[in-house]
Amino acid sequence: MRIEASPSFRSAYWARAALVSGASVDATLAMRQSASPVLGRIVPREDGLAFIYRHEVLAREYHLDEHALSGVVGNGMSALVHRLRLINSRNRLTHALIAALLELQRDFLVTGNPLALVPLPQARMSRHLSERAGLPMAADPGRISRLVRGLAVALPDGRSLALIKLFPSERLLHCHRLDFLVKKEKQLLLAGEIARPWSDAQLVALLEQQHGIRLSRRSIAAIRHQLAVPDCRRRAALADYRAATEGFSALLPLTPSALATHVPPRSGVYEIRAPVGADENRCSTDAVERLPVVYIGSTRDLRKRLSDHLRGNSGNMTLHRHLAEGRAKVRFRIVEEHWRHLERRLYLAYRETFGVPPPCNRMSP
Repeated sequence: MRIEASPSFRSAYWARAALVSGASVDATLAMRQSASPVLGRIVPREDGLAFIYRHEVLAREYHLDEHALSGVVGNGMSALVHRLRLINSRNRLTHALIAALLELQRDFLVTGNPLALVPLPQARMSRHLSERAGLPMAADPGRISRLVRGLAVALPDGRSLALIKLFPSERLLHCHRLDFLVKKEKQLLLAGEIARPWSDAQLVALLEQQHGIRLSRRSIAAIRHQLAVPDCRRRAALADYRAATEGFSALLPLTPSALATHVPPRSGVYEIRAPVGADENRCSTDAVERLPVVYIGSTRDLRKRLSDHLRGNSGNMTLHRHLAEGRAKVRFRIVEEHWRHLERRLYLAYRETFGVPPPCNRMSP
């Protein structure tokens, strides 16, 4: 640190450098993040969460001999003493702030789920620090705001998170909750568990039921607008994928015997569903229709193309990995001509309805 390399500090017998009480440092983090705004990493421990600084400079404080200082402040040392006190104030406040965030936002920091965040205005943090941290300086909201600006921490999974993200407003949390409901709505529509998208009144009721908050329909509409989510009529009109797949066959196991028995060597479009994670791998056999769609395609020969997918000969190894567990399902529709145009319509309908393309479609048809 430049201040400790200065001649003034080297002659300052009245100052001793140490770590802020309770702080820990990992030098290997400094090597990986030498020029980073990341203060350090949050680490899970048996008794909770701990914070490890990436460099001791970020957790440094200076113990000053106040009696010895009385004889040197007038000898050109005032600027140095002022800088050391500023460093102490900044680093002690930073450490207290991090400790408070580990406590107040613990559920989010452990799970990474934005629904686990709690509203944390900086005024509330100021009160929390004033009541519990025992700081020698005032932790007013303005000072907290200036302190967290531009700083970040590394989460237990390694991702960096700006500190300001740990101070969400109630409005921002409403956005997270509504966004989650809209994504859940898409899943339920695909599974056939609901017939139509939820109205604003239904969203109001669901938010109250699931989160204990009561918003007006006007507030829901405003948040939808902020998230660029259409109203229920518009969402229902967005190329409903279920309607677009009307006329498809029943779901069949994607196996050589089923292909030979039930799938003709004719042109058409098809949809493949397969487990994509641990939860889907454990789903019961009576819930196969809830398997997610992983691929939409078309071909001149349905039996041959699906057999190629099954053997891994289609050139789409991402899809083949999804089929490796042997639990994939397929359904199809025979189309005598323009099957590529229908494939594109199905692809666009899926993307409009669920917001993303099927995971194994590498490009738009």
